[in-house]
Amino acid sequence: MDSLLVRAARGERTERPPVWLMRQAGRHIPEYRELRAEYSFLEVVKSPEIAAEISLLPWEYYRPDGVVMFSDILTVLEPLGFDYHIESGVGPVVENPVSGPDDVDRRHDDVTRELDYVGALLDSLSERVGEETAVVGFAGGPFTLASCAVAGEPSRTHMPLRRLRARHPGAFRTLLRSFADVTRASLQFQVDSGADVVQLFDTYASALTPTDYREFLLPLHREILGSVDVPTIVFVRRMNGRLDLLAESGADVVGLDWCVDIGRAREHLDSPVQGNLDPSYLYGDPAFVRERTREVIERAGPAGHILNLGHGVDRSTPVESVRAFVETAKSHEW
Repeated sequence: MDSLLVRAARGERTERPPVWLMRQAGRHIPEYRELRAEYSFLEVVKSPEIAAEISLLPWEYYRPDGVVMFSDILTVLEPLGFDYHIESGVGPVVENPVSGPDDVDRRHDDVTRELDYVGALLDSLSERVGEETAVVGFAGGPFTLASCAVAGEPSRTHMPLRRLRARHPGAFRTLLRSFADVTRASLQFQVDSGADVVQLFDTYASALTPTDYREFLLPLHREILGSVDVPTIVFVRRMNGRLDLLAESGADVVGLDWCVDIGRAREHLDSPVQGNLDPSYLYGDPAFVRERTREVIERAGPAGHILNLGHGVDRSTPVESVRAFVETAKSHEW
């Protein structure tokens, strides 16, 4: 596929920046909230017809340059034998978390069978949007997934996993390997099912020291991202000052959170970038959103930039602000 998003991911100069938003099909859209009143989160994720309907809501609202599948990074827990549910006010809860250093060597079952609903969703999206826009797939990275599997629930400090690294570095490495293997298989399955671009979310990996990141995680990122033949994006929050590590991951595009100066990142990195408007700016009025969006576009430049937020769309974000963000990109000319 030679879409605007794919071309920018290859580093090409584009007539305008392609645009999509992380979590764009989520809770800020009224129809999504209506559907979620009828179905649980996991019921939606595992129902390709409903997930496709939700995935296409932002396409119907805004016509972005990427339609991202409505799914969750935790789907790969199941092929590794973990059970989880989403608890209101808490988030994902793993019902049988890692019990100790002897419980880390997890071999995944057949991903194409266990996650057949993901393949069906991507097949449906590819069929429905055709050549009009890129289909975006994604997966969680090994550290982020392992943190949830060890803690059993979201952790702000990721201390349970970091403690495992300190006390049992061999077990820590084995657990990351288990998640890297299933993530690699998941992304390949997504590409085979129609994804034009894939993003690796190892959102919390910045909790590692630079030395540990380079030793334990960077080789796995390279392996995962190098295993597919479509453009890849890597995203880790709070990596300002350590962007060189993300550049070494082998990703075609480095995703930037909103704390990074995108102009300086462009000077520092040879690779294309994605980002990085502060998601809170979308609570401003449309004129404010357009002004701040133009600043990001101008500082990023005309080649190798995918416009996005520095993280996901917040649940109460006004639709008119999201529309102003997307339309600013679509009306821009270099």
